[in-house]
Amino acid sequence: MQKEKYRSIMMYKMMTGILENLIITKSISRFARNTVTLLETVRELKDLGVDIWFEEQNIHSLSSDGELMLSILASYAQEESYSASENKKWQIRRDFEQGKIGGIVMLGYRRIADGSLEIIPEEAEIVKMIFADYLNGMGKLAIANQLNEQGILTKNGNQWSPESVMRILRNEKYAGTMILQKFYSENHITKRKMTNEGQLQKYIIDESHPAIIERHIFEAVQKRLQKQKEQFSTIRPTTSVYPFTGKIQCQCCGKNYRRKTTATGVVWICATYNTKGKKYCPTAKQIPENTLISVCFEVLDISEFDADIFENQIEKILVPAPNELTFIFTDGREISANWKDRSRSESWTDEMRKKVGERSRKSCPKEQ
Repeated sequence: MQKEKYRSIMMYKMMTGILENLIITKSISRFARNTVTLLETVRELKDLGVDIWFEEQNIHSLSSDGELMLSILASYAQEESYSASENKKWQIRRDFEQGKIGGIVMLGYRRIADGSLEIIPEEAEIVKMIFADYLNGMGKLAIANQLNEQGILTKNGNQWSPESVMRILRNEKYAGTMILQKFYSENHITKRKMTNEGQLQKYIIDESHPAIIERHIFEAVQKRLQKQKEQFSTIRPTTSVYPFTGKIQCQCCGKNYRRKTTATGVVWICATYNTKGKKYCPTAKQIPENTLISVCFEVLDISEFDADIFENQIEKILVPAPNELTFIFTDGREISANWKDRSRSESWTDEMRKKVGERSRKSCPKEQ
């Protein structure tokens, strides 16, 4: 609603210099999506002495019967929009029940005249390579980097990222199956795209088109994806703000460091290094959070970490090279510090030691 008001007022500012307090719009439906927004905006502009002419309905908002006519016609337009939206939804769902889908753009397929999907051989080879590399142990980042280095672009002509690789690996259409109505429109006014999490029926159609990936390979990939998700999921949300958030900057690529939970503990890592790999930021190195806190003790000359002291005194921490930190104080001072890598024993968690012990006991059973 606020967006509609803002658009109208900005339109007013642009038009007043030309047409002297007159806004010309094609129709009521083009001006606002619902009656309330329309009337509120018209009244605000009316208080500013601004007239709106709705060309299609030939109505001036400053006329004596302008607001009444607008209320009636806007309500009619809103109901007409709702009816058209519901009819469209009904048609789409009937198509889903029959296995029909609208436009589709995905690597490996093209839509032919009869509406069915046809495999594009050269693109299908790229899809097969992605699935094979992932099953052979490559990560999504490594696969994306490999594709970019080979000059291979996505279907939309963009560079590959871990997210675009994930979309390929998760897409059931490559196994010859279609899941229809994964998304739906919130309502006819906002038209916001929503993920269908059970609000509406989904339609699953097996063997709806030629498969590029064999079913057992696709299922094996889904199992590995799920295993990784469970392994690296954390209790805390990723949107949490920590004392070091936005403070540590890599001087190699200019990106900030971000907090990451690994198998050996919490670390801070360059965003470029984390998303693209060492090739794109060769001097970056992850810093254990405990090590970072210890260095802060020394630089700030405190015995216990205090987030308020850190925030008030430290403007930025620069990372010029591996194991080097430059603290920029809010008063302009700079202090450089070095840190040492953890030893192998310090990197081991209790859980890791427990797993190794269990494997040792299994491989060396006690003599009877």
